[in-house]
Amino acid sequence: MDIPEVRHGFVDVDGVRVFYREAGPRDALPLLLLHGFPSASHQYRRLMDALGDRYRLIAPDYPGFGHTQAPDGFVYSFDRLADVVEGFVRAIGLERFVWYAFDFGGPVGFRVATRHPEWIAALIVQNANAYDEGLSDIARKTIGAPPEELFTLPVTRSQYEDGTADPSLIAPDGWTLDQHFLDLPGRKQAQLALALDYRSNLELYPAWQAWLREHRPPTLVLWGRGDAIFLEAGAHAYRRDVPEAEVHVFDTGHFALEEKLPEIAPLIAGFLSRQS
Repeated sequence: MDIPEVRHGFVDVDGVRVFYREAGPRDALPLLLLHGFPSASHQYRRLMDALGDRYRLIAPDYPGFGHTQAPDGFVYSFDRLADVVEGFVRAIGLERFVWYAFDFGGPVGFRVATRHPEWIAALIVQNANAYDEGLSDIARKTIGAPPEELFTLPVTRSQYEDGTADPSLIAPDGWTLDQHFLDLPGRKQAQLALALDYRSNLELYPAWQAWLREHRPPTLVLWGRGDAIFLEAGAHAYRRDVPEAEVHVFDTGHFALEEKLPEIAPLIAGFLSRQS
């Protein structure tokens, strides 16, 4: 049995102390794991254990999330998150990689991709929306007016459990750790700023779709059909701009890896092997 070593560290990006996790052989094609709300790089721990013996996986925490430390006065917007991820990529010396985008990872990843198409070898999209038809009524209402309870434990937990086929497969560690970070000083104000900025992502959907049509990157789409935030239609919409995209839909919710890792990890492994 090969159990990978997972390394942990920090790099400085313009005054932001970015925490990241890394596993796998240094000479392999990197997979940059971009996390979602309200989580951080810890959401990929099991995926790293599953694939980190063969593939190079790298997962940073954004400013306002996880262990990353941002200076006082940092302006929280999706443009700034992308700036930091772009700086992180340069700091650790990546030149070409596959990105895995989940939830907030979509807006962050697409910003980086449109700035640096030469960096992107392929895409793995997991419940990361880039199409109007993928937005649920809940998502539209939240974008328009983020509710006060958005950053509370019941909502954090519901994002993990809602839409799942077997809630007993969802470990409580994820939402418990997420809430710990949300409750740190200044974090809820940072998250509110990002929630209010989310409408900027909708304005960029046409540009991201045009980028997909122009570059036609190899694309693997993985989606939990029980997601109350991003609808299954958003998964199939990727084929409109990348007809060759592989689309797989699972009977689970938003955090699809939590319940369906045994089904999803082999798909990711096969996809990465084809890119390598």
